[in-house]
Order: sequence, then C-alpha cells, then structure tokens
Amino acid sequence: MKSSERSILIVEDNPDDGLLTLRALKKLNYTNITLAETGSEALEYLYGENENGTRSGKKRTPDLILMDLNLPVIDGFTLLKKIRSEKRTEKIPVIVLTSSGEESDIEKSYELGANSYIQKPVDFVKFQKAAVLISEYWLMLNVAPAHHK
Repeated sequence: MKSSERSILIVEDNPDDGLLTLRALKKLNYTNITLAETGSEALEYLYGENENGTRSGKKRTPDLILMDLNLPVIDGFTLLKKIRSEKRTEKIPVIVLTSSGEESDIEKSYELGANSYIQKPVDFVKFQKAAVLISEYWLMLNVAPAHHK
C-alpha cells in the first residue's frame, strides 16, 4: 500500500498542534488524515458512536493513531482503553504524542497498550521532524498485522 493510501487519525485538542501535525504529514504526501479535537470525536470516527454510546454512523479503521492524553470530554487514557478493548481496533498502532513528561502518564499509557510515548517538542521544527519520523517508522518501516476494515 502506498503511503498516500494509508489513513491516519490525529486526536489533538490544541488547534496549533493538530494543524502542525496535519501539515507535516501532508508534506509527506499522506492525504487520508482525519483530525479529531476531542475523545468523543475520535469515538465517532472509530466506532460510529458518540460519548453517550449512541450509534450514529460509519466505522473507520485507520492505519495509525496519533493522540494526545489531555482531551476534553473523553480523555486519552479512556480512549486508549476503548481502542485496545475492541477486536477491530486492538492492533492499530497508537502513538501517544503529548506535552506531559509525567512518569505516571508514561506508565499508564504503556499499561493501556500504547505502542509508543513521545513528549511533544516545543520547537516548531523539532515538532515537524518528530511527525515525519513517527510516520516514516509506523507507516513505512513497521510491518503491522492485517486488520479488518
């Protein structure tokens, strides 16, 4: 599968960080990128359900999820737990990309099944470079098991 066909879900409530990540990935010719600004928007995208559990639409299975922990409505830990508890999404690579460097957040992320934990660089150029490295590794080099679309 060509990189441009790979789908990415970014779950980020900070508009600047979300757009920065989106822009960096688009420069690499990834075009199938969705930005969810809350945990509930991510649930809607992944499962076709809102925070109340009401089914409302199409389910999608991205090839990679980049997510912040500090999200409104449904936090990143709750979202990660849900992703890992569902058969259809349990093997999707989930990269926690957050400003937190707290040891407890790192431990909990891995306990809940994160594939990687990256503290967001504050510097624009370093942030952009991190997004490039993440996508190159997880979408081009990493061999993931097939998942059901």
